[in-house]
Amino acid sequence: MADLIPITDETLSILKGIPTQTLIDGLWVKGWPSTYVEGARPLQKGQSMAGRAVTLRFVPHRPDLFSDKPKGEDSAEYVAIELCGPGEVLVIDALRWQYSSIGGDIKFLRLMQRKVGGLVTDGGVRDSVVLKNYGFPVFSASTTAKQGPADFWPWQVNDAIQCGGVLVRPGDAIVGDDDGVVVVPRSEVDEIIEIAHQREEVEEIVKKQLEVEQCSPGKYYPFNENTWKLYEKKTGKKPFK
Repeated sequence: MADLIPITDETLSILKGIPTQTLIDGLWVKGWPSTYVEGARPLQKGQSMAGRAVTLRFVPHRPDLFSDKPKGEDSAEYVAIELCGPGEVLVIDALRWQYSSIGGDIKFLRLMQRKVGGLVTDGGVRDSVVLKNYGFPVFSASTTAKQGPADFWPWQVNDAIQCGGVLVRPGDAIVGDDDGVVVVPRSEVDEIIEIAHQREEVEEIVKKQLEVEQCSPGKYYPFNENTWKLYEKKTGKKPFK
């Protein structure tokens, strides 16, 4: 993974315009397991997001952990935040503990200052009213009044983590919209974009054909031999399938 070229801002702009469900379909074509981050729901509707993953892993609280944990600005969450900018999304593994808070207004004020691309977690966030006004997309499993330190602590930055049951590696593309969050592995981004664009084209052709024929969608959907024959006839292009 170390020799992969980082995803460009131009590519992120393209990803931001592709629906999450279409990206999942593209990954399915390539044989990848689902990369939908379960539980990460938009704090508010109407925001789209695409960025390179900066990862942060929380671990369960234990009394001896506090003495070993870096303090102040050296604490893992603050290190991770400083790695984020407009092209990055902070992805936090909160152990899928949805009612435990990974942070709130004071911590995430710094994310606003750094104009981050977004925040994703399978845990909860506090101070949701304030966060909505910070201007960056937030996807979380819940909003909560509960504090986090009694349950878990931020521990490790920019390693492979799970979030919502999905593997996330630093530098992966993180894409979010009203339907949730999808992880696009960095190694697959360019081809998934190409497949996604074709599938969007195919779906438009199918919808128009269904209007003409007034027939069951099952003739063409899920995509089948009839679909691809229709696609080649209309466009002259070969399908990815």
